[in-house]
Amino acid sequence: MAHARRLRFAVELQGPLSGMSWADSVRWVEDAGYSTLFVPDHFNEGLGPLAAMASAAVLTTELNIGSLVLAADYRHPVVLARELATIDQLSEGRLELGIGAGWMAADYMSSGIAMDPPKVRVDRMIEAVTVIRGLFAGGPFSFFGDHFTITDLDGSPKPHRPEGPPLLIGAGAPRMLRYAGATADIVGVNPSIHSGEVDAAAARDAQVDRIDAKVDWLREGAGERFDDLELNAWLAVANVTDDAAGTAELLAPAFEADPVALLDSPMVLLGTIDELADQVLARRERWGYSYHVVPGDSAVEFAPLVARMTGL
Repeated sequence: MAHARRLRFAVELQGPLSGMSWADSVRWVEDAGYSTLFVPDHFNEGLGPLAAMASAAVLTTELNIGSLVLAADYRHPVVLARELATIDQLSEGRLELGIGAGWMAADYMSSGIAMDPPKVRVDRMIEAVTVIRGLFAGGPFSFFGDHFTITDLDGSPKPHRPEGPPLLIGAGAPRMLRYAGATADIVGVNPSIHSGEVDAAAARDAQVDRIDAKVDWLREGAGERFDDLELNAWLAVANVTDDAAGTAELLAPAFEADPVALLDSPMVLLGTIDELADQVLARRERWGYSYHVVPGDSAVEFAPLVARMTGL
């Protein structure tokens, strides 16, 4: 049995909710009981994440603000550490720092940023995390790696929390999951997207047997700290419906997946509020998922589930 952690929910927004301003959307997310507002980090997906997080921080008083996830390749960690510490200060400690190695081929192609092999991207992300955490800590920090060199830099400002914001790492492959287990506070246990785009292989990697293996890799990396981790599920499909099976039948061809396998994936939540509540509890029981990220276009319809299940 996976460890049981209290349930919470987040919304991922690329921009305002339908019919609302950004300010009204952010306040609505807080008032609806969501724990966190996440913003993505893809060049073709709406608002810039750092500015969006900073604005959300000053528009709210209790809502956590996070990135899901920042691609380490897109910003130098010294620059990123400063901006993130500022957001943590503005929010008085409500930042959740999500970071990953970068995966979307279209981002790299359109921007001209070199998309190095996975090992190089992961190596660079690991160094970036080390640098960011070093600059969050007190006193001058130095680091001499393959990708970054930092010499006697005392990061400024420091985060609101002396230990820095909780670290969220999104991971799908063995090395990243083991690293996340050893390092992160929150782990997004996700499908691997080796091709650089969401495709049938990625959908297959989100099915239950693959998730079983991923949690095993995470546990290997975490060791005794596994029970301290919070497992995060990014929902690719999330809808309230009286006909989950029928909806899955319609969606399955797009994912080149069997409808039953699609419904069972922890990246999918389809059903009535009662059925969704049962699925959330079953996934916590099997894998430890307690933190679910709802797409922005499903935020309103999922609000009753959030009100019902948060904190259980």
